[in-house]
Amino acid sequence: MLKRMVSIESERLLLRRIQKRDAAHMYDYAKRGDVTRYLLWSPHPSPEYTASYISSIQRFYRSGQYFDYAVILKSENRMIGTCGFSRLDAPNGCAEAGYVINPDYQGRGYATEALNALLHFGFRELGLNRIEARFMTENKASLRVMEKCGMSFEGVQRELMLVRGEFRDVGVCSLLAGEFHLKRLCENGASPVICYREGFFGEFF
Repeated sequence: MLKRMVSIESERLLLRRIQKRDAAHMYDYAKRGDVTRYLLWSPHPSPEYTASYISSIQRFYRSGQYFDYAVILKSENRMIGTCGFSRLDAPNGCAEAGYVINPDYQGRGYATEALNALLHFGFRELGLNRIEARFMTENKASLRVMEKCGMSFEGVQRELMLVRGEFRDVGVCSLLAGEFHLKRLCENGASPVICYREGFFGEFF
């Protein structure tokens, strides 16, 4: 389904493989405690650690076992975060998406734009049926990003993860292929009633 990482482009962003030259820009945000507060990994302790981390994931890229993209702000040719699939289950047509954006670039819609581009790629190019995303329940900003992208809140898994010595509740949102295609169709002016007519829905896709 995804034998190699194919770059994804949106209006302002380019999603491509993380490269060694991105180390300094990644370290700019990966060292910050406010970034990792709601994530499973701890702040990077040094620029050397970040460079070593990027070197290590190149092996996973080559083996087809890593599906996270650098989020490049095209106007600055700068990595401002990551967005990709933390889990890709091709036989079952489903994946889990994740993202992080440098706080210096938050509040400008970049996370929403990156996730939208990833969803489009997953449904249109990879033929996935379901894409979900998880968030620690305190992270309301991440929930808003998911909802802006059309994902539906499914509920909370209580104390699902032990993160830095504390059990955390985790929320789940998801989007199905049919919902994604219907949303795009209706954005282009088609009536939802027409879209749902028996025997007519599938003819659009």
